[in-house]
Amino acid sequence: VQLQASGGGLVQAGGSLRLSCAASGRTFSSYAMGWFRQAPGKEREFVAAISWSGGSTYYADSVKGRFVIYRDNAKNTAALQMSSLKPEDTAVYYCAVLNSYWADRYYVSKGQNYDYWGQGTEVTVSS
Repeated sequence: VQLQASGGGLVQAGGSLRLSCAASGRTFSSYAMGWFRQAPGKEREFVAAISWSGGSTYYADSVKGRFVIYRDNAKNTAALQMSSLKPEDTAVYYCAVLNSYWADRYYVSKGQNYDYWGQGTEVTVSS
C-alpha cells in the first residue's frame, strides 16, 4: 500500500482544515488506518484511528471533539477534518495503515503497529 497525504497549509487559530490520504493497493479496505503528527522538536504522537469499515474510531484526548476521521473504501481514501484549530496543532501530519483490521485503543495508538506511512503534510496554525 502506498499512501499520499495532502491538504495541509497555514490557517489561523480557530480555523479548519481537511487532510486527505489517498491509498493505492487493493488491501486498503481490509485494514484500519490512523493519523499521527509530529511537531518540531517533539516525538510523533497519535491523533486518530478508524477501523477497516469506518464503524469505530479513536481519538487522542487533545483533539477529541475537534477532529473527525473518515474513510471511503470505495475510493481508497481517508480524511481528517480538523476544526477549532489551535497553535499547538501545528505539526506534520501522517496517515498510516495499521497491521490489523482493528484493535484496542492502546494498540492503534502505537506507531510501531502501522506498516505503511504517507509522506506527511504540514499544518501550521497561527495565533
